[in-house]
Amino acid sequence: MEIKKIAQDFSVCKVTDYSLVNLDSEYCFTGKTDEEKSLVCITSEVPANTIQRDDGWKAFRIQGVLDFSLIGILAKITGLLAENNISVFAVSTYNTDYVLVKKENYQNALEILEKNGYEIVE
Repeated sequence: MEIKKIAQDFSVCKVTDYSLVNLDSEYCFTGKTDEEKSLVCITSEVPANTIQRDDGWKAFRIQGVLDFSLIGILAKITGLLAENNISVFAVSTYNTDYVLVKKENYQNALEILEKNGYEIVE
């Protein structure tokens, strides 16, 4: 299975609303519940109406389109990283999953995955 590195730096944010979010950005993930409005975006695009933010994330994605019937793909990746004390922030889309790790753990995370049979691509 291929893991694609993503070059951008990311921030995880809580926003008052989505009016200032660049929805045309290459990467923009939103989540809304009865308690909050969350945003994962490229760090240079964090909107001014951000209430809280956590910077310093790097990301990779599982390459290809993952069928909904597939089981345990994200669990295996996050399990390998957890065994090595690397925490993650995962975002799922219709096609695939994105995994964010803190910058200081990024290279180590990729090396762990590569040692466990994943192909890392640029």
